Amino acid sequence: MNVNITFLGGSGTVTGSKYLVRHNGKSLLVDCGLFQGYKQLRLRNWQPLPVTPHQIDAVVLTHAHLDHSGYLPLLARDGYTRAIHCTPGTRDLCTILLPDSGHLQEEDAAFLNRHQLSSHSPALPLYTRLDALHCLKQFQIHAFHKAFEPLPGWRVTFSPAGHILGAASVLLEVGGRRILFSGDLGRPDDLLMNPPDAPPPADTVLIESTYGDREHPSEGLLDEMGPALQRLAARGGIAVVPVFAVGRAQVVLHAIGLLKAQGVVPASLKVFLDSPMAVSTTGLFQHHMQEHRLSGREVQALEHGATMVQTTEQSKGLARLHGPMVILSASGMATGGRVLHHLALHAGDHRNMIILTGHQAPGTRGARLAEGEKTIRIHGQDVAVRAEVVRLSSASAHADGNQLIAWLRSMGHAPDQVYVVHGEMGAADHLRQRIAHELRWNAAVPEHGSTCVA
Repeated sequence: MNVNITFLGGSGTVTGSKYLVRHNGKSLLVDCGLFQGYKQLRLRNWQPLPVTPHQIDAVVLTHAHLDHSGYLPLLARDGYTRAIHCTPGTRDLCTILLPDSGHLQEEDAAFLNRHQLSSHSPALPLYTRLDALHCLKQFQIHAFHKAFEPLPGWRVTFSPAGHILGAASVLLEVGGRRILFSGDLGRPDDLLMNPPDAPPPADTVLIESTYGDREHPSEGLLDEMGPALQRLAARGGIAVVPVFAVGRAQVVLHAIGLLKAQGVVPASLKVFLDSPMAVSTTGLFQHHMQEHRLSGREVQALEHGATMVQTTEQSKGLARLHGPMVILSASGMATGGRVLHHLALHAGDHRNMIILTGHQAPGTRGARLAEGEKTIRIHGQDVAVRAEVVRLSSASAHADGNQLIAWLRSMGHAPDQVYVVHGEMGAADHLRQRIAHELRWNAAVPEHGSTCVA
């Protein structure tokens, strides 16, 4: 019996990762992510999967980011009752991320209904906070490097992938085949996270390609952020920093702390972390000390390096404060969350700054800001953009093209096939060409919905 892989997401795009592996009448889903960005991608979240939840026998997660885990509440609500397997760090982060995702979707639907901005009556959330809380009961945790059987005869091993807390590459052994899912790979020189483990030998590899067509700059995050924050402090402006609550918020906080300690920016520069989810995530670093580079003292500095903003009232109160100051707030691509209120308030002032800290998926507000658009639409209103827009190209938690090739090369021997996934089409195809030409391995970019033999 063949082992087949169906690409239900994360192919030709950087979101919605879902890979269905089938063998001998059983099915296992690796990752269960939300589509984000362009509306035609987001609409896929509302379309039924080609298999019913009852036909899936197990779910395995590489990590907690919503483009890998955010569809789980819907899958469980629609009838998936079996286990969701992951590392302890991924479970801890999903406990924060998934209920927040449900809450945001409820809030967005309520806002649209209140202001009659939806073509649907009423607008409904994709899933609710309660749906997310229910699915968390199905999580089962497994340590790195310890093999387990999610199904009889199916063997899975997690290995550290860097990137964020709990992030793993997944080696699946079934039907005499070894299939390696890279997950999102971190950088070997990341400011926060440990480098990814070298990959184990495999017959088939699914490699992410978020940054498959580019190289990270030689200058580091401190080199990029320092001058920007100096300019901001000199003119008394307010920087709005859209951040991913998991990973990006913490690395930017750490960088600002280091810049203050080095005297590059004034120690008096006020910093606010306005994201309950990011605040909770920051607190997790002390529970997963083996996975990151920070000492106990540095973890404490991270937790005290900003004013932690929890409530809506505290968030609204920031509007009464004057610069210079920095507001870190989710979401990282400005697709929703509290950061939209800060952008609406501060984007129109030339003294202010919008600092973009990583990949901005096409179709998002972050991408439009990165492209230099002079107005952005927020809550049904056009907002002028006069603030200085700064793009940090060194803050990414993803390996770049050279680092992805180096990771693959360290496998030692060629797999039968490499599938390039989790990247925009240009990035994925660029990496495919490099794998074919430099490593001389068989490589392909699978189409959404296609099925391949592993």
